[in-house]
Amino acid sequence: MRAMHTSLPDWIQKLKAAVYQCSPLKTVVIKGIENLQYAKFQSLRTGRVEFAVAEIAEDSRVENVEIVVVPRIPETMHTIIIKGFDKSGSPVKAILENTNILHPTEDVELVGFAAVEDRRPKLGEH
Repeated sequence: MRAMHTSLPDWIQKLKAAVYQCSPLKTVVIKGIENLQYAKFQSLRTGRVEFAVAEIAEDSRVENVEIVVVPRIPETMHTIIIKGFDKSGSPVKAILENTNILHPTEDVELVGFAAVEDRRPKLGEH
């Protein structure tokens, strides 16, 4: 299973390396995953993203690369776990709830860009 997924630290390292290989003077910022401590990414998609990052970084006009991760489907269902602990840190009670979160779409990040290539497959075909 390891070969099919890329860990979060490796994913970040690969994308930063794709920029720095073009020029160590270029900066790279990754947004949208600040709250993730652990995650796995599809390795095939990681390679495609690496290629796209390098393509942007290779452009001589580009000095700064920004990578923003947003949900493809803007409304996502999340479980909320409310946990209570006593003075010694032992678990007392937990309640599970759920909620939908409506995220901003990619349009928010694309304002001002004249050239946008949409390389994503259709929903359900990835």
